[in-house]
Amino acid sequence: MNKPYIWVMEGYVRSIVDENGIGTIEFFHPAHNSLPGYLLASLEEEIQKLSQDDGCEVIILKSGGDRTFCAGASFDELLGITDASEGKMFFSGFANVINAMRKCQKLFIGRVQGKAVGGGVGIASAVDYCFATKFASVKLSELGIGIGPFVIGPAVQRKIGLSAFTELTLTFTRFFDYEWCSEKGLYHQVFNDAREMDVAILKFAKELARTNPEARKACKRIFWEGTDHWDQLLEYRAAESGRLVLSDFTKKTLAQIKSQ
Repeated sequence: MNKPYIWVMEGYVRSIVDENGIGTIEFFHPAHNSLPGYLLASLEEEIQKLSQDDGCEVIILKSGGDRTFCAGASFDELLGITDASEGKMFFSGFANVINAMRKCQKLFIGRVQGKAVGGGVGIASAVDYCFATKFASVKLSELGIGIGPFVIGPAVQRKIGLSAFTELTLTFTRFFDYEWCSEKGLYHQVFNDAREMDVAILKFAKELARTNPEARKACKRIFWEGTDHWDQLLEYRAAESGRLVLSDFTKKTLAQIKSQ
């Protein structure tokens, strides 16, 4: 009998609101800022907390460290999934985070300091305005391991369009650089390094926080118009991913990647 996986609770999600009404949510995991289920749940919780905080005007979403922004799903946790319900529950973590960002009346500013893979691309796509460095390349590797970017797909496609999403999905071994991301609309401003980017983010957030709150809420509704069905859509997509992650192809591929 195979030994069960033992999950070690690593990483963190934390939030703070400063005197200017600027909220910051930061997540971190030592494995390239990957997001196991417990961190996804914490991330959703922090988003909902700041959403209800009257002192918070806008939200900056960032990850810890100075390298990878987010490596997406935890491979160890994917390998530990034993049935479709577990699979659906895991992928629902990404669905819940994206839907929490969509429903939040506060505008989200993204800070992408490095590479984003899989679910990390979905999170970067779900912010309302995104800053990045020239090191912030992206890749959707899901098809290569036997599943697809189903849960994050609506957020990515909404941001960059169907043609670019198709290219990103089918060219699953390639990292697309910051120039491609800027051209397709994923990134709005790109900087040489994180220090330069952080100065610009703070200036932008302060300006945004001083605008009319009711106007910001109205803008948020307009930006996400036509997505009211996403609760049901992403639940369906999570179930599809949860089914495919149990396939022999995916299990063998994940095991091979882990052994490298």
